[in-house]
Amino acid sequence: MFRNVLRTAFLLSCASIVLLVCAGSMFLLNVLTRPIAAAQPAASRIVYGLTLLPSGFDPHINASAELGIPLRSVYDTLVYRDPITKAFVPGLAERWEISPDGLIYTFYLRRGVRFHDGEPFNALAVAANLDRITAPETRSQKAIFMLGSFERYIVRDEYTIELVLKAPFAPLLDSLSQVYLGIASPKALREYGTDLYQLHQVGTGPYQMVEFIPGDYILLRRNPIYRWAPPFYRMDNPAPVEEIEFRFFTDPATRAPALESGAVDIIGELAPLDALALARRDDIALLPQPIPGMPLQFLFNTAKAPTDRLEVRRAIITATDRVAIIDSVFQQLSPVAYGPLTAVTPFYEPQVKQYYPHSREVARRTLAELGYMDNNGDKILDLNGVPLRLIVIVPTWGYAPQVAQRLQSQWREQGIEAELRQVPNLAGLLAAVQSGDYHLVAFNDFGADPSVLNNFYLSDARNNFMRVSNANLDQWLRQAVQTSDPAQRQNFYTGVQGLIMDQALILPIRDYVNLNAHRKRISGLAFDAYGWFPLLANLTLVGDD
Repeated sequence: MFRNVLRTAFLLSCASIVLLVCAGSMFLLNVLTRPIAAAQPAASRIVYGLTLLPSGFDPHINASAELGIPLRSVYDTLVYRDPITKAFVPGLAERWEISPDGLIYTFYLRRGVRFHDGEPFNALAVAANLDRITAPETRSQKAIFMLGSFERYIVRDEYTIELVLKAPFAPLLDSLSQVYLGIASPKALREYGTDLYQLHQVGTGPYQMVEFIPGDYILLRRNPIYRWAPPFYRMDNPAPVEEIEFRFFTDPATRAPALESGAVDIIGELAPLDALALARRDDIALLPQPIPGMPLQFLFNTAKAPTDRLEVRRAIITATDRVAIIDSVFQQLSPVAYGPLTAVTPFYEPQVKQYYPHSREVARRTLAELGYMDNNGDKILDLNGVPLRLIVIVPTWGYAPQVAQRLQSQWREQGIEAELRQVPNLAGLLAAVQSGDYHLVAFNDFGADPSVLNNFYLSDARNNFMRVSNANLDQWLRQAVQTSDPAQRQNFYTGVQGLIMDQALILPIRDYVNLNAHRKRISGLAFDAYGWFPLLANLTLVGDD
């Protein structure tokens, strides 16, 4: 439910496996065999603000979306998704074929491509990357799961490789288009090993990593020999940015002031009130970016009383005024979420909007019918002397703390008490979930394919935070990734979304919109098909502030 403010803004702009080396010394990439351009004048260097400090920055190992902001342009992928059409287009593979049974993907690779260290790209390089991602010692948190039913590869010749699957996996091309399956230099992988490679990353992309000081900054420099771009990269850019320095602004309160002062040129995850103020400035442009995937939501633990009861979960959702949260926390700059997928995600089912309209009276009556009453006058409902208290796990990102505080207040008025337990990072969240001592957990995930749901709703899913086991969900989710027929996939995902909401497995809050802004000395800021990762090659410097 975007309102006038968001429409105006659009018109105006139209975790923790890898060890971070926290030394103060600089880590220079001295592996380049080709000369790179000398440092450019100050006007050719910009600062891009990162808003989260992941526990690791290796895309084959770590799962954070933040790492893809710089690294999307360090790596190329076998295929790409066009940001506008969402169609798959050639990347490092100039073409591909899929066998009729969906079990063999044959990729015919580009010739003449070189890694930033001068090493040639070929089928053996792809094989080395697949070996690394699937190796148990890599302990991949995301990339390995994105390969789905991948079983093995066959190198047919220097520029042809086949990926063989155990079962059809329709999202494979989508997975192969993402930075987590970006192709790294085998030489660099061997030279630096699992722990140190993230400090010395080498790809084939339009920018190359020059320095990475963990917790401080990342420096990228334009790749002067880049000639194998996907069609939506602007290779005729008249004034490309030569160097991009990424710095961390983890405190939301620091982001807008940094942009206003010129300390940063581009930044996302702006506080909504700050975004509205910045949009009124002549020297700054606001660019809200809807993100496909799963919305900000609170997932119910169905294995712990009282949220093990369906009617309790339904009452909690009904008691929640989501519109008020969108108005107060997000200043109407995000739409209300109604289901497990955001409205911009393929195969989204709009009928989920019918579920659980806000009604304090319906929520009160439902709980009363279950036997919940305030028997001791403390304004908290109880059942057989047990208060209706909920433990809520709250991560620090995505404005989950602010939303949780509003929920706590709204529920308190309904006689529901909530204890908020904040966790600092993904590792902390996973540890809290592992304990089982919670009733709800705030989470969202990104993805241009609805198969992202498989990671949460399959009975054996690694992120089954709800502890749900439903035969229909399992069947539909598995069938949806085994067919490439869009109509069949829509039918399966329509059923999945309806069942999730009918069973009140989640409390959806808001469809994710990343509030980006940039100084107007830069033009061309755009994002890839996943909405999160900028197309750095398309940035143009149009003048000084």
